[in-house]
Amino acid sequence: MNGRHLLLESPALGRKVHVWCFGTFGLPVVVFPSAAGFAHEWQHQGMVEALGDLLARGKIKLYCPESNVSEAWTAKHTAVEQRMARHSAYEKFILDTLVPFVREDCRWNDIPIAAAGCSLGGMYAALFALKHPETFRKALCFSGRYLSTEFTQGQQPAEVYYNNPLAFIPGLEGADLDRVRRHTHLTLVCGRGAFEEGCIEETLAMGRLLGRKGIPNTTDIWGLDSRHDWAWWKRQAQLHFARAFR
Repeated sequence: MNGRHLLLESPALGRKVHVWCFGTFGLPVVVFPSAAGFAHEWQHQGMVEALGDLLARGKIKLYCPESNVSEAWTAKHTAVEQRMARHSAYEKFILDTLVPFVREDCRWNDIPIAAAGCSLGGMYAALFALKHPETFRKALCFSGRYLSTEFTQGQQPAEVYYNNPLAFIPGLEGADLDRVRRHTHLTLVCGRGAFEEGCIEETLAMGRLLGRKGIPNTTDIWGLDSRHDWAWWKRQAQLHFARAFR
């Protein structure tokens, strides 16, 4: 499926950011890439084609930005504080540049936006929904990681804590918890098969934790035949996107 390629100027990141857009009508979904970080990832891996029916029927529009994950979560030899500063800059790009662009592109100032991602992208999707639930009303997370200290060699200063779902969700109380409960829903999908180590344990823990906190969620665990790869994520996305965007 043909898409639009854009370069959005990001003051927060200090550069232009690649974004691919697919679809003409429908509710917008911001798609976060895996650890590869590429904006064209979902198109290259066949995910856009897998969702072609929903795109053609005007149910969804996909906005696929690149990430700076190589400066943040996977930059193992860089100081954690510097890495989290780069993640914060990316968060500002999403909120201050991409979200306003999406709303203008959709011609709807407060349109509900969803987030989605596979593997490390699933963590990004969950984080944006949990931290900014009034903006990101749904998150579809496939084989996500939700214990961010796995990427910081166990280090957890405040900047990591507030980007570590399995750490900060237990502390959500009062108005902060209520706004998450009222505004967003997370779908957590993972298989039990090859290369899902870490993902399956963290998905199960995340589902239990969201349930205890009363945060709306769906946890869908696939069998031992499923794998941590794009072939399975396409099947899972077809099922859960169809349910989320009827």
